[in-house]
Amino acid sequence: MRQLGFFWGVAGVVLFLSTAIMRLSPRILELQDYTFGWQHWLLLALFVPWMGWAEGYKGFHKAFSPRVVARANYLRDNVPVILRVLAPLFCMGYIHATRKRKIVSYCITLGIIGLVMLVRMMPQPWRGIIDPGVVLGLSLGIVSVLYWFFKALTGRWYHPIPLDLPEPRETVRVGSQGQSEV
Repeated sequence: MRQLGFFWGVAGVVLFLSTAIMRLSPRILELQDYTFGWQHWLLLALFVPWMGWAEGYKGFHKAFSPRVVARANYLRDNVPVILRVLAPLFCMGYIHATRKRKIVSYCITLGIIGLVMLVRMMPQPWRGIIDPGVVLGLSLGIVSVLYWFFKALTGRWYHPIPLDLPEPRETVRVGSQGQSEV
C-alpha cells in the first residue's frame, strides 16, 4: 500500500501533464494551413528553445520534478491513507503543504490558466507558434519527472529538496538503498 501512493503520485502528475500536451497538439497541426512570414519563423525559432530552457529545465527539472518525486517518496512513510488517495494533488503541493507552498502552487496554476486564456484569444498562426514551445516544456517536464522517479526507484538519487510539509520534517534525501533519510 505504501508503494501505491508513490507510484500513483508520480503517475497522476505525468497523466496531468500528458493531458495538456494532447489538448495542445491539434493547434500545432493547424499550422500546416498557414504560410509563415519571417516574423513567424523568428518567433518560433526563439520561443521554442526558450520554453525548453525556462519551462522544461528551470521550471520542471530544477524545481517541480524533484519536489514531486520527493513528496511521492514521502508517501512511502506512515502517512494517512487520504494522502495516498490524493497523491497527485499532494505531490504538486496543493494539499498537506506549508502555507507558502500552497500559495505558490495555486498562484502558478492561476497564472498558467490566465496565460492559456490569453493565448486562446490569439489568432492563428500566432497561437500555433506559442503552443510548440509549451508542448516542448511540458514534454521535458514529463521526462524530468520520470528521470527523478527512476533515480528514486533505483535508489541512485540524492537530491535534498524541501518537501514543504506543514510538519517540522522538511527535507528528504533518498540514499543508496532507496530509503528516506531525514
